[in-house]
Amino acid sequence: MSIKTAPRVRHVLSGATMGTRYSATFLAAETVDLGALESALFATVDLVDRQMSTWKPDSDLMRINRAPVEKWVSMPPELAQVVTTALDIGRASDGAFDIAVGDIVHAWGFGAGGGTPDNAAISACLGAPPTPATKALEISPDGTSIRKRAPVELDLSGIAKGYAVDRMIDCLHTFGITNALAALDGELRAVGSDEGEKPWAVAIEKPDYDRRAPMGVLELYDHAIATSGDYRHWVDVGAARLSHTMDPGTGGPTRSSVASVSVVADTCIEADAWATALLVRGRTAGPALAEALNLSALFIFRDGNELVDLGVGPLFVAPAG
Repeated sequence: MSIKTAPRVRHVLSGATMGTRYSATFLAAETVDLGALESALFATVDLVDRQMSTWKPDSDLMRINRAPVEKWVSMPPELAQVVTTALDIGRASDGAFDIAVGDIVHAWGFGAGGGTPDNAAISACLGAPPTPATKALEISPDGTSIRKRAPVELDLSGIAKGYAVDRMIDCLHTFGITNALAALDGELRAVGSDEGEKPWAVAIEKPDYDRRAPMGVLELYDHAIATSGDYRHWVDVGAARLSHTMDPGTGGPTRSSVASVSVVADTCIEADAWATALLVRGRTAGPALAEALNLSALFIFRDGNELVDLGVGPLFVAPAG
């Protein structure tokens, strides 16, 4: 005698968080408790927001930012994991990814509360870029505390959303869901397959300043993808349009012809941080670093009014022969 399993149905849940929206598309039985799952997903992303936001004065990250140099500050395990990963990728990228850029972000008007660029603060940052987080931060041996060895302000906007997506997938797994696509802004992670055992189809966004449109479609199966670009948030200074992504080496916005970088990795926290790092590295050094580290990355460059793409790594480069 065979036992019939309940048919799987496509469900979609979404909500607001971190100034944007999260969503989860998944296959599950019709009887799944969507109310409980929706509450659990919101609690998951809200925890990340409460710990890591620069927009919430009482977040754990802001406690660290307010703490004086050399003072040990406790931090929850989730924040500790993100900071540790950020420092690891900071070292591996030779400083291209750096979470000690809060002062630069604020100087250019991209911080909490927005505002206009502060010329005096910009001059100070350009004249003396902040101490890299890899040198400015020390984490206790048990990973429960952190202290600043230099007066820096931390910003996790280049990694926290990717981590939140990974946590969403963990949340779905606790409900027995093994086929899903979790998304938060430009960060996504797929597990299992879509309906009909097909990979999850993910659009690669065209780096257009004026409208949102797909440039292509990528099929994902048990991987994450994150995109960093110059076309979502920017500031116009004279004839120049400057990205919100900061170059820790110069103390100002990135300046290159790279319009966007999409990175595919096992986890979304890695994809998120590496997309930022490769964007900062620029048109020549970015692809070279991705190739050296065997990262799968899709670069889109601006050549005048044209967009040119370059794929690097095992996913985007077809094997020879």
